Amino acid sequence: MTPCTRFLKACALAAPLLLLTGCLEVDQHPPWIKGEYAGKPDDRHFQRRFHNDRLAWWATVENRNGKQNEYNRANP
Repeated sequence: MTPCTRFLKACALAAPLLLLTGCLEVDQHPPWIKGEYAGKPDDRHFQRRFHNDRLAWWATVENRNGKQNEYNRANP
């Protein structure tokens, strides 16, 4: 079997797969009714996890950011 026929066989096997890759794509856009999104509104993090206390949420975020800062961790 020559390299040319081996290449042609590989192309013949790969061609149907490449042609079908775009056929299985589904519509991923959310449903819009009368110009508005038809799903439920999502709660904010401070509303759900911190009982609507935005100050406690912001303190938690700032504390996490401070502990991830390499300059503060290296030079205490």
